[in-house]
Amino acid sequence: MTNKTIDLIKHLTEMHGAPNFEHRIRDYMKRAMTPYVDGFVDDRMGGFYGVKKSKNPNARRVMVAAHMDEIGFMITEVTEQGFIKFTALGGVANDIWQGQRLKILTQDDEELMGVVANIPKHFRTGQEGTPKIEDLLLDIGACCREEVIARGVNIGDPIVPGTELIQLSEYRFATKAWDNRYGCVIGIELLEQLKDVELDFDLYIGANVQEEVGLRGARAAAQLIEPDVALVVDCSPANDMKGRQGLSGVLGEGALLRIKDGTMLLKPSFKKFLIDIAEQHNIMYQHYISPGGTDGGVIHQSGIGVPTAVIGVCARYIHSSDAVFDIRDYYAARTWLEQSILALDEQTISKLQYEI
Repeated sequence: MTNKTIDLIKHLTEMHGAPNFEHRIRDYMKRAMTPYVDGFVDDRMGGFYGVKKSKNPNARRVMVAAHMDEIGFMITEVTEQGFIKFTALGGVANDIWQGQRLKILTQDDEELMGVVANIPKHFRTGQEGTPKIEDLLLDIGACCREEVIARGVNIGDPIVPGTELIQLSEYRFATKAWDNRYGCVIGIELLEQLKDVELDFDLYIGANVQEEVGLRGARAAAQLIEPDVALVVDCSPANDMKGRQGLSGVLGEGALLRIKDGTMLLKPSFKKFLIDIAEQHNIMYQHYISPGGTDGGVIHQSGIGVPTAVIGVCARYIHSSDAVFDIRDYYAARTWLEQSILALDEQTISKLQYEI
């Protein structure tokens, strides 16, 4: 475990980046990746990719795709009493936000912290049910609507959890937005690791926007790049509090090989390729099935079809104010991605494209 990696995780997870408001993440990633790429390509939705060019004149294109956005909220109303109402951006549960700290990002790019209102025990009747997101109120300490507006808050401003990275044990950490700043961190570190390596193909590493609201940015990015092969890096929910529950992810047992989800099935030839790499390099991995999906769901259907695999990590309690992850899983995923990229060449890419 290196302080450099942890510092990068801390910086990226604590940044504000709700769907459609990913500019801070994009700007930071571009600065970090600039020394290791030959240039950038940008789509018109806000996604970007750093390009490491090959000397091969007929180079294929390999895409490594993360997404920048995290679950969050959007302001819909300011009450006369100075409370803020909001709606969800992405898939969030209703019952976990009362009493939580949330951060607003204003149009002036300023952050304001608030607390979600909750009813103290003293005032409860016993008849209260779980509130809907739209019924919650964010308290930023204002006495009236005019004070909220004077502090730069506007309808449509984004909100995310106000959580910092904390270390829980030797290998385990808690933070917001590990889904999917995991992919952003690994993209930066992969480029650094490959800086002196000549590849047989052009390597595109970057991140998409608006994944949490329906895999929207990945479609534009795939149409821009037209990859021959794609590797998606994303975080998935662990369900291991009572031990292993089928193929649903266990902390500390390695990176995830997603074989099935609601948007994609892993091609058998790609599965064999990745398992062979993992076994050759003694990389811990676990098979994973999810009812949800990733950007791979639209990337693999783009053009005439793109062989796509998802190499992820699992974390407990994602899409909430804190996700708990094991850093050893991150390192397993990073090694797996690096060795997989190094093993690709024109012949292997053709095999992945046309062999089932």
